[in-house]
Amino acid sequence: MSHAPESVNAQGDYATALRDLQARFDRLQLLHQVSDVIHSTLDPQQVLVLIMSEAVRIMRASSGSMVLVNPNNNFLEIQASHGLPITGEALQLKVGEGITGWVAQRGKSARVGDVRSDPRYIAAKQNVLSELAVPLEVDGEVRGVVNVDSERLHAFTEDDEHLLKDLAVQAARVIKNTWLYEQNRRKARLFESLFSVGQIINSAINLDEALQVITREACELMEAKMCSLLMLDGSREWLDLRANYGAGEGYITKPRLSVSDSLLGTVVRRKKPLQVQNVQTSSHYQNVEIARREGLVSLLSVPLIYREKAIGTLSVYTSILHVFSNEEVRILSALAEMSGIAIEKARLYERLVDVEEEIRQNEKLSAIGLLAAEVAHEIRNPLTVMKMLYHSLDLKFEHSDPRARDAQIMGEKMDLLNRIVEQVLDFARTTEPRFQPTDVNQVLEDLGLLIRHKLTNQNIRWIKKLDSDLPKIMADPTQLEQVFLNLTLNAVEAMPNGGELIIRTRTINSSNGPRISVQFTDSGDGMTEEQCSNIFSSLLRTTRRKGTGLGLAIVAKIIEAHHGQIRVRSKIGKGTIFTVALPCTKP
Repeated sequence: MSHAPESVNAQGDYATALRDLQARFDRLQLLHQVSDVIHSTLDPQQVLVLIMSEAVRIMRASSGSMVLVNPNNNFLEIQASHGLPITGEALQLKVGEGITGWVAQRGKSARVGDVRSDPRYIAAKQNVLSELAVPLEVDGEVRGVVNVDSERLHAFTEDDEHLLKDLAVQAARVIKNTWLYEQNRRKARLFESLFSVGQIINSAINLDEALQVITREACELMEAKMCSLLMLDGSREWLDLRANYGAGEGYITKPRLSVSDSLLGTVVRRKKPLQVQNVQTSSHYQNVEIARREGLVSLLSVPLIYREKAIGTLSVYTSILHVFSNEEVRILSALAEMSGIAIEKARLYERLVDVEEEIRQNEKLSAIGLLAAEVAHEIRNPLTVMKMLYHSLDLKFEHSDPRARDAQIMGEKMDLLNRIVEQVLDFARTTEPRFQPTDVNQVLEDLGLLIRHKLTNQNIRWIKKLDSDLPKIMADPTQLEQVFLNLTLNAVEAMPNGGELIIRTRTINSSNGPRISVQFTDSGDGMTEEQCSNIFSSLLRTTRRKGTGLGLAIVAKIIEAHHGQIRVRSKIGKGTIFTVALPCTKP
């Protein structure tokens, strides 16, 4: 009988040890289960919900939640929960408020046996008597809190605290991986956007079209409500809206901004990014009322810079309070850099168009000169005969005879015509080539820059097969460019539905010594033998049905002045080949 109490105590100790062992087993099993789920699912939210539901079950809590600190507003936002009512999930605490906020602020755990006696406690659920909260750290920085509540007093033990800390470590891994995934996703999206923008810049010759793509991509990539692109005017004193995505009528029609006394003007002057957390309350933002009407809140603006000069701004606005990260600033700056390239490319294209027009004007002047020379030669021959016949007639009349004055006038007018012919010939002689060492391949490369958009728009492939060892020749590069431009435009006209233009250069040997051959091969409509024989006809006798007929006649005159030759081979429906041969030695 005396041994009965010892037996009972032993059984009690055994039962307690068994429960402790079972509890430790359950904890280890939970950690193992969470680890398995982390490695087997791509859904991070599923893991976080599992952590909270199992923590509540193992610790026999009534509810639990995992909250993260929102860096934009410093509020604690519930990421996952179990057992909380809707009112509890809607509760928002700032860092420092409540037991949860205290843990987030201090980075220390809190195990409260009776929340009624703790002044920090803020109720998220009725009948809660005790709470356990531990910090959630990511890379050594407190980013949130994991907590559980119970309707029992002193419900949580030190072992529970250790378990919750272990679960917080697991949750931190999930959250970190989620953030890393989001960063990589955004980076991938950035590369896609940059690729898309790059394609537009390479294919679009319209500046407004390129800028519209940039603002759209920036808005979608930054998950913003609106994006705008402003550019400096000619005076560099005002910023004008050039493109936008998501802007309302009020923003689009707002007055232009002064560079000297506007917020976005600061971005241009300092050439540095600027962000405003809330433009609706900023005393420096010029259009507060428009921002309020259109729901614009946080602003990030970066300068458009090209060749170290600010030319405008690229700005995004969010619809909620947001603090832009360094990564987001880099992303928008990259798009701004692409914008600067697009703007400069469009301006370059405009200059190329001007150069092309100048070349066309020079072509017209050359045509006039050559035409004038031919007209002068055609007039000089009959005029010479007329003068010879006039002098042979020896027309002498008495002074009183009216015919004497008529004969005098006829002689004077023939002399005047002769002087006019000489002047016309002098004018035509100014079209003679000015020889200098010339790289024919470079002339063709420059021509490609000039006409590539024209070829692209007409669906013509430009294929260059240029001999890299081609020697320089003595020639007039401006006149050669005129020749090559005429031959190219002639090929374009022969391919109204698109096609292929191959330009080939090489060195050839002929009876007159080494020559450079430049060949233009198109896949156009082709010509008949009669058209080929007359294609370089005199300026006054061309049989060409379309255009002025001067282009190829000028080509022939210029090649002749360079002591070269030009040949043409063509078949109807098979295309045409023009071959220009130029001497390698000075003419």
